[in-house]
Amino acid sequence: MQLSNRALNIQASPIRKLVPLANAAKADGKHVYHLNIGQPDIETPQEMMNVYRRFDQKILAYGPSQGMEFYRKNLARYYSRWDININEDEIIITLAGSEACYFTMMAVCNPGDEIIIPEPFYTNYNGFATWAGVKIAPLTTKAENGFSLPDASQIEKLINDNTRAIMICNPGNPTGTVYTREELLRLVNIAIKHDLFLISDEVYREFVYDGESHISILSIPEINDRAIVVDSISKRYSACGARIGCIITHNQKLLDAFIKFSQARLCPPTLEQYAANACIDLQEEYFDVIISEYQARRDLVFDALNNIDDVICVKPKGAFYIIAKLPVDDAEDFVKWLLTDYSLNNETVMVAPAEGFYSTPGKGKDEVRIAYILNISDLTKAMKIFSTGLREYLNR
Repeated sequence: MQLSNRALNIQASPIRKLVPLANAAKADGKHVYHLNIGQPDIETPQEMMNVYRRFDQKILAYGPSQGMEFYRKNLARYYSRWDININEDEIIITLAGSEACYFTMMAVCNPGDEIIIPEPFYTNYNGFATWAGVKIAPLTTKAENGFSLPDASQIEKLINDNTRAIMICNPGNPTGTVYTREELLRLVNIAIKHDLFLISDEVYREFVYDGESHISILSIPEINDRAIVVDSISKRYSACGARIGCIITHNQKLLDAFIKFSQARLCPPTLEQYAANACIDLQEEYFDVIISEYQARRDLVFDALNNIDDVICVKPKGAFYIIAKLPVDDAEDFVKWLLTDYSLNNETVMVAPAEGFYSTPGKGKDEVRIAYILNISDLTKAMKIFSTGLREYLNR
């Protein structure tokens, strides 16, 4: 029996597809440091965990399709701190950022339409696009210039009759890029000129370093009618398993479509909305400590990579990932080798091959993404293993 093209063509995640090799290494008695996935070791806030512990309702019932009203009202208050002025009816609660991305692609595109996305990009955009029947038009950016956006003429070369939107991740996964106001205004002007939607995945909003600041596209009034923000609590509160996100837009036609999509899957998780709501009023001190910790981790990883001959990388300004270009022909082969053939003191490390973060064939084949989501002690050991492993791999 023949499966659908969608089933046959959907891409395997470079973050997860080598997990069986990691599991085999563990079964063989090795300790594996996981730097392949954005699962922080920062503790989930007690405010959230206490909701789970104390929940005593007799029935865990359906909620509204667009999300609980009290949570959406409080989210609107949260976003006002970021110069995003919205009301609760302009927020649709989703099953994490993943459903928000998928709903957005489904709402702005017909099958065969295109979305321009700077690459490397969050690898699951590939999967969401395949589900939606959407083609990604990759806009290649390079580590050598900090993965910054090219000029408008280069972006406009990708626009054709099938182009419906430009999508960015800001701060970027996997690059750690934080877009400047000038870069955002460049995209705003292009979107207006060519009648495109502008989609911004802002999941890592809080995680910006070195005095930089995050600018949301929803704070730029010129694009109110075509701006869509995708968000999630997964990284903000180190609650990846809670699966609560949202879509935000001022565009009423889009909101009407999102509500109908939401009705088709009934409702987002009820208990998790209570838990997420409990974190809305966490003070700046909470994030100050976490950001300081991530910045120290970033510096450790960046310094370790800079001390390896012929490795090219740029210090990330946000999120908690770094892309490193290695002096190898096939980074995936190296990543597999670390898991199957190498260990230091019976320990090894797992990172993500970066080819899967690109849409252009052949791009990223010599790159890896490293997620600096472990504590300083474990990260120090992991980077030593990575460094010594790379030297041994090259000297085989």
